[in-house]
Amino acid sequence: MPELPEVETTLRGIAPHLLGRSVRRVIVRQRQLRWPVPAHLPETLAGARISTLRRRAKYLLLETEKGTLILHLGMSGSLRILPPGTPPARHDHFDLVFDHCCLRLRDPRRFGAVLWCADDPLGHPLLAHLGPEPLSEAFSGAYLYEQARTRRVAVKGLLMDGRIVVGVGNIYANEALFLSGIDPRRAACRISKSRYNRLAQQTKEVLEAAVRQGGTTLRDFQREDGKPGYFAQQLRVYGREGQPCPQCGAPVRQARIGQRSSFYCGNCQR
Repeated sequence: MPELPEVETTLRGIAPHLLGRSVRRVIVRQRQLRWPVPAHLPETLAGARISTLRRRAKYLLLETEKGTLILHLGMSGSLRILPPGTPPARHDHFDLVFDHCCLRLRDPRRFGAVLWCADDPLGHPLLAHLGPEPLSEAFSGAYLYEQARTRRVAVKGLLMDGRIVVGVGNIYANEALFLSGIDPRRAACRISKSRYNRLAQQTKEVLEAAVRQGGTTLRDFQREDGKPGYFAQQLRVYGREGQPCPQCGAPVRQARIGQRSSFYCGNCQR
């Protein structure tokens, strides 16, 4: 699933092509995504100028004078910048056509979303109750410590709870916990403030490094230019069960936490 670095990479890739441009045409080939694509979009967006592009959690917000187009890549989606008139492939479900380019959503599993919000998008039901951005000043060790004090959930589950902090998906939670020396199975309430300070800092550093590398391509993700993300080459524990820990050489272990695969070193993480 595209996570925060992949979505941020996509945002930075498409923004120069769309900012200040007016939509010439909207093409909807498949309305049945995770939620139905609003039927009025082709009429509503025609002629609208993209004034701002930003990200909130894993949602892309394309703001116009008429309202905001909200995009989510789902499990396997990607956005591409293509020449106008490029023939669609099987899973190309939605196009925003401009004079000079086409923004195309490809989504094989159809868990992505194309939604419309006429009001403040941050008040939309999908965004209104989200936690702080992990790369913002609002996310810190002190904040994590306060959120965790009464929670017995595994710390990895806390880090992946969008009501606590947004966008720290499975890959990056595994990596940040490894670099922090924290066992992902440990109860959140049993971790000291100093260790949460390290976890918050490592979470930021892992996400920033992934953004610099264009995200992580394991299966489906592609950047706006069709290239993969290269952070997979830097993964230390994720997907490396049985391989040597890069710090101590012990085999990396795997466990199931919250129905997700978790990877850790039994020697280095406690």
